[in-house]
Amino acid sequence: MMDKIPMQFLGMDFTCAFQSLSNGTIPNKDCLLPLISKLLGYAIVAASTTVKLPQILKILQNKSIRGLSLISFELEVIGYTIALAYCLHKELPFSAYGELAFLLIQAIILVAIIYYFSQPMRTSTYIRPLLYCGIAPTILAGRIDPLLFEALYATQHAIFLFARIPQIYENFKNRSTGELSFLTSLMNSAGSLVRVFTSIQENAPTSVVAGSVVGIVTNGIILSQIMAYQKRPAKKEKKTD
Repeated sequence: MMDKIPMQFLGMDFTCAFQSLSNGTIPNKDCLLPLISKLLGYAIVAASTTVKLPQILKILQNKSIRGLSLISFELEVIGYTIALAYCLHKELPFSAYGELAFLLIQAIILVAIIYYFSQPMRTSTYIRPLLYCGIAPTILAGRIDPLLFEALYATQHAIFLFARIPQIYENFKNRSTGELSFLTSLMNSAGSLVRVFTSIQENAPTSVVAGSVVGIVTNGIILSQIMAYQKRPAKKEKKTD
């Protein structure tokens, strides 16, 4: 009787796993993989609430945005907005996209902080956030033509790609990653890697999986730059001694 009672929590079905374990056997992959995918999905959502916090704190602590590309962070906000709107429109499980909501909020806060430390700003810089505030609610509400929505989502992969390129170039040009946070970059890379697995398990559209793959590559490059360039000052100090 007990074995037949369904055990579900937040869309996760533990029934077959507990039945197998109670019988002294290891759950098969058809039972285990969807459960692992759900658990990892919610783990990403939980971790996403603090992903950009190290970057925000580093800027506030040093009162500097040295080496940071403003356009990269602005494009990131646009990319998160489109991706979140698309997932809401497709009615995917929250575990498959939930982190996008938290990442979007943090990305907006981060851009606002960069604006603050970029004073004085040109008039054209103020126009971009005003345009975003006017258009974003319509996109998030899904009040656009379905075909246009699909095309818009297709462009968000390019948006995330071009959001990373200016920062990657800035790092390469300066041979320094400035105020970029290693911890934030590490969590971005890990999140993209895990999200590929969970998206496949949740039967998300191929375009969603492709976006995570782009994230793995671009975040991985930035992470490698941080590790490479942060070692250089120490070597130079030894030479001068």
